[in-house]
Amino acid sequence: MRYTITGRNIEVTPGLRAAVEDKIGKLERYFTPDTEVIVTLSVQKDRQKIEVTIPMKGNIIRAEETSNDMYVSIDLVEEIIERQIKKYKKKLIDKKQSALSFSEAFMQEEYEADDEIRIVKSKRFAVKPMDPEEACVQMELLGHSFYVFLNSETEEVNVVYKRKGNTYGLIEPEF
Repeated sequence: MRYTITGRNIEVTPGLRAAVEDKIGKLERYFTPDTEVIVTLSVQKDRQKIEVTIPMKGNIIRAEETSNDMYVSIDLVEEIIERQIKKYKKKLIDKKQSALSFSEAFMQEEYEADDEIRIVKSKRFAVKPMDPEEACVQMELLGHSFYVFLNSETEEVNVVYKRKGNTYGLIEPEF
């Protein structure tokens, strides 16, 4: 696997680089050798955070973990990614384009899915045109953590969502 390791408010020392490559390297058996792994290490006060993103054709595998020790965060994030891969193996491989990123050995292994995804409720609603700020206000009034709306500026369907620290995010899909 090819690693891109960057640090925010932290120097990526040879020891940290080795720990990331060693721990995340355990996932190599699931992927082809040319799979790219993007790792971002960051520090804010006592929080040591690692974000790992593995782009694949048609999907993205992503996990982040925060603790008070970067090495603990590295251990935890590897477990999360491995669990995700095993859990969603069937669904990822069913989308044939994603199967190209997985190693042949992993595709032959059998894993039981812990949880089956079940959609228990479906909802239809009209999306009305508004600007992103108005959508944030509407989301707050409804007490939701996200809100789908028609962006009056771009005339496209967007999503606003609540982030940590009482901030907001905006998702603008590309078609």
